[in-house]
Amino acid sequence: MWYQLWRSLSTMLGRDRETSGTTGHTADGFAEFFRRKVDDMMSATAGQPAPTVVDSAPSSLSFFRPCSETEVRRIITASAATSCVLDPIPTFLLREFVDVLLPYVTCMVNASLSQGWLPESQKHAVVSPRLKKRGLDTSNMANFWPVSN
Repeated sequence: MWYQLWRSLSTMLGRDRETSGTTGHTADGFAEFFRRKVDDMMSATAGQPAPTVVDSAPSSLSFFRPCSETEVRRIITASAATSCVLDPIPTFLLREFVDVLLPYVTCMVNASLSQGWLPESQKHAVVSPRLKKRGLDTSNMANFWPVSN
C-alpha cells in the first residue's frame, strides 16, 4: 500500500519533465556512447582473475529500528534543497508541507527498511553528461562524464 503513495505523488507532480542541453548530441547518442564504453571495459577485463573479497565486517544489518517522525523531520530539513525530476515530490514542497506529509513519509521509510524493499520507481536515475573540464571540445563525447543526481 505504501508504494502506491510514492506512485500517487509521482503522478500528481508530473515526474516527466523535459531537459535539454547545448552539446549538439542526443540523449540516445550519449546512452550508446556510455554503453559502448562499459562494454569495452568489460571486454578488456574479461578473463582476468576476480578480485579477492575479504569479509571483514564483524556485524550485519539484519534489523532496523523504526525511525521516529522526529528523526525523519530532522533528515528532511537537513537535506540539501535540490531535487531530481524523478523525485516523487520536490524537496521545497516536502519541506513546506512537512507537518502534513511527515506521518506518511515516516510510514514509507519504515516499511521500506523493515521489508528491505524499495519500489521500482525509486530505483532509477537521470544521467546527465557533464563536461570533464571547462574548455574541452563539446563535440567529443569522450570529454563527458555520466553523472546522476
